[in-house]
Amino acid sequence: MAKWDDLYCSLCEKILNEGTRVSNRTGVDTIKLPFAHFTLDVGKEFPILTTKQLFIRQAVLEMLWIYQAQSNDVRWLQERNVHIWDEWELDDNGDWKEIQTGKVLRHFDPAMAHTIGTAYGYVVRKYNLIDKLIQSIQQTPEDRRRVLSLWQEAEMETAVLPSCVWSSEWDVTDGKLNLLVHQRSCDVPLGLPFNVTQYAVLLCMIAQVTGLEPGILDWSIKDAHIYVNQIDGIKEQLERWHTKGSLPAPKLWLNPEIKNFYDFDSSSKLNDIKLEDYQHMGKISFPITQ
Repeated sequence: MAKWDDLYCSLCEKILNEGTRVSNRTGVDTIKLPFAHFTLDVGKEFPILTTKQLFIRQAVLEMLWIYQAQSNDVRWLQERNVHIWDEWELDDNGDWKEIQTGKVLRHFDPAMAHTIGTAYGYVVRKYNLIDKLIQSIQQTPEDRRRVLSLWQEAEMETAVLPSCVWSSEWDVTDGKLNLLVHQRSCDVPLGLPFNVTQYAVLLCMIAQVTGLEPGILDWSIKDAHIYVNQIDGIKEQLERWHTKGSLPAPKLWLNPEIKNFYDFDSSSKLNDIKLEDYQHMGKISFPITQ
């Protein structure tokens, strides 16, 4: 059975049972834990939830948007029928608006129209993070300074949403590539399942193009929260877990011919990436809080 489901559902249960209700900038309260941490061995089991359906195509395309296309343009995602960043897209005037009311939440330079400002892929491209990472793994595998930071102070004021998953540290030990991820704020029902699967795929991709095996994915969270309007959905997922457990973990297939990270197909078809034998218990819908 899938270990990731057990870790995830245990975290959700702990938040509901032990968490603190707090207010935040969105106007929708959360139940939160100040910190959370877990470890997964991606070399042994690919982490994707089975107690609810996760749409891996959207998850992987968002990751490739950030790290391969190195884009902050929301239209790149929309062209591939991925709409998870629509709520943060700046309009033609550079305005970030509240979806329900049209209220301008913040104004940016109109030159940033249709982007999320200087966040995520913008930072990866500006600081050449992926090329430096791959070069370091290949040339100095023993390096202990292999940190990718999406949290760059110079870009904060012009970012619509500063990076939630903001830092990753990469280690090579005994022929395996290991990854430590830091998340400053975590929407556990919506964000965390996507994020963990995304970084597991990224770990497998970088391992393949550097001639290594995927190893440990270690994950740390500050402010692990469930919005109060997500509680019913989480309770439904926990009921599935308690009554049915989890299903067998699927296998991730990457095209073995790909030796360059930038050659992985990032079209809407994702021809070089497949999930084999993915069993799940069906979709659960959660509201997005802007």
